[in-house]
Amino acid sequence: MAEVANGTDVPAVADGDNGADVPEPAPAATGDDERLAYRGPIQRLLTRPEIGALIGTGAIWIVFWAVSDVFGTTAGTNNYLDVSTSLGIMAVAVALLMIGGEFDLSSGAMTGATGMLVVLLVKDVGPLGGAGLPLTVAIPITFLFAMGIGWVNGTLVEKTGLPSFIVTLGTFFALRGAKLGFSKLFTDKVIVEGLDNAPDYDFWANIFGGVWVRNNHLWENFLGGRDVIFAILAVLGAAALILAIMEQSLTRSPQLRPASFITAGIGAAAALLGLIMLTRTDGVGANWTWALVMGAGLAVGIMGYSRLRFEFSSVARGKLMMDSAIITRVLIGLGLVALGVVLGISLDSESETVLGILLTVQGLRAILFSGLVILGVLMLLIAARKADSSPITRFLITVLTSAVIAAVGFVIQSEALSRKFRAEFFAWIMLSALVLLIAAVIRLLFEQRRRTDPSADKLGRILAVTSILLFAGAIALKLLWSTAAENEVAGIRTYRVSI
Repeated sequence: MAEVANGTDVPAVADGDNGADVPEPAPAATGDDERLAYRGPIQRLLTRPEIGALIGTGAIWIVFWAVSDVFGTTAGTNNYLDVSTSLGIMAVAVALLMIGGEFDLSSGAMTGATGMLVVLLVKDVGPLGGAGLPLTVAIPITFLFAMGIGWVNGTLVEKTGLPSFIVTLGTFFALRGAKLGFSKLFTDKVIVEGLDNAPDYDFWANIFGGVWVRNNHLWENFLGGRDVIFAILAVLGAAALILAIMEQSLTRSPQLRPASFITAGIGAAAALLGLIMLTRTDGVGANWTWALVMGAGLAVGIMGYSRLRFEFSSVARGKLMMDSAIITRVLIGLGLVALGVVLGISLDSESETVLGILLTVQGLRAILFSGLVILGVLMLLIAARKADSSPITRFLITVLTSAVIAAVGFVIQSEALSRKFRAEFFAWIMLSALVLLIAAVIRLLFEQRRRTDPSADKLGRILAVTSILLFAGAIALKLLWSTAAENEVAGIRTYRVSI
């Protein structure tokens, strides 16, 4: 045995030339540390701490969209944005403080104090007046005042070591007394008013208090019409999101395959044609035809892009292997979905009979149907996840899950009384089933990433941000502009405006 500098012994072998002992090479690692293994974008997303709040927000939005006719429209969006934005400005700052382990009791008093200061700065000069400044000057001064109070609070907490609760409590009482004292001094009242007397009030009112009446803003023939632009933005956003996930999940091929350009181009052209024709037709048969064209084109385009850019899988497809645990999960998933569908069909969708506290037959039907179906689909996805050792088994279970989702979509379309479920919700369900099917095929045919790729990750992030912007633009377009057909259906008088 030979000793090394740190005193540990390593095995040695004899050198064939001089008989000296040389250290034996260290054995190769038998496997990579799972903590350092590459994780795909979905896994990374699910491990982020804020994903729970995001999923909860999405679930709440879907629930209110489902039970309310106004929610999801411009009027409904205005109702909760008016409250959330005004409270959110303060909530963001307070949340950051609480994350840092601090607290600010003076934030509420600061809101009133800054509002009062703006009014006093713009009031006319006089015995009981203010400074007579325009809002263009008063608003920055008020902002500097608020920043100064925040700096004083932070400095006192840092220099004195006092708890932020105590420091901001003192600031709270100081601001509250200042509001009462100065309002009495300058206006001889405990309230201040006269903001609308500022010379530039109309300019700032249009910015902070303007009202956008959607029904008065028509988007008809500009760039093909609002619905065409909306559909294009939504599909481009979905395509960008799919490509972003693929870039961060699949292994890039050492060289591109130019022949696949043709396949990808044909698929993209077919998807675009189906989309445009789908927005211009109203017949059921025509809608189904162009919807199938769009879906097939999307699938062909994504497959063409995958063949162009990514490496084919080197893992053997393997045999169909389903142990008792996987079979049990599949059967439980199918049973839950079947039970949910049966209850959804059998329970009366129009019954308002009260079964308990705030629970009607309609509500029970919706809860049982949605809950059992969601649990069943999740059980099928878990079964597919557990079958990773057999790619063909995982593929077949994923395809089965896609078919189950599509079948549930047809059940919803046939049973729903509201158009939003028969059309909009049905379309999203079918799109989800199609995306899951495409993902199953791609995962079977192409090599999964096992290591980081900075250039691919960067492109994936750019595509993900682009998809978010496209979706946001599509939603904003739908909420801000109306069409003459929508106004006529709603019985609203149409005002022609130029865009």
